[in-house]
Amino acid sequence: MPATSSTASESVDFALAAYREDGRWQVAELTPDRATDVETLAAALRRFPGEGGTLGMVAVEEDFFVLVRVAGHQTRVMISDITAATEWEIAADVVEHLGLGPVEDDDDAEPGGDLELLRDLGVGAVDIAEILDDDELYPDEMLSEVARALGFGEIFDDVVGLTSA
Repeated sequence: MPATSSTASESVDFALAAYREDGRWQVAELTPDRATDVETLAAALRRFPGEGGTLGMVAVEEDFFVLVRVAGHQTRVMISDITAATEWEIAADVVEHLGLGPVEDDDDAEPGGDLELLRDLGVGAVDIAEILDDDELYPDEMLSEVARALGFGEIFDDVVGLTSA
């Protein structure tokens, strides 16, 4: 059963907005209550002045992550593991938003949604799949790899408190 509303924001490890301003990446922390569902997160991301949109990065309980990219009224979403929808409210909301249908506990872990949402920034579905295939990485580390590929890995690591390797 997905987490309840009262605990949904408590389960968020971190939520960030990343955007380019004057050609440079900026990263801002979002409060966990902004990362409880796709619409709330998208609304929070639209407040940033990003050139080419704003990217939301959410990690939940060292279990999975969600990427949301907004540009104007367009919202693109991906989740690292659709089976998280059986346990976590935000994951269930993402799966519903994507129209993926019911997910069962015994389904295989697999990503869902728009794995090409970062292609124009140089990170395509193959790159994301390669990161997701590394069983040694936690979601925050996977997002660090995504951030590194996009060009703001050091800023990301500083904001979330990861030590650079």
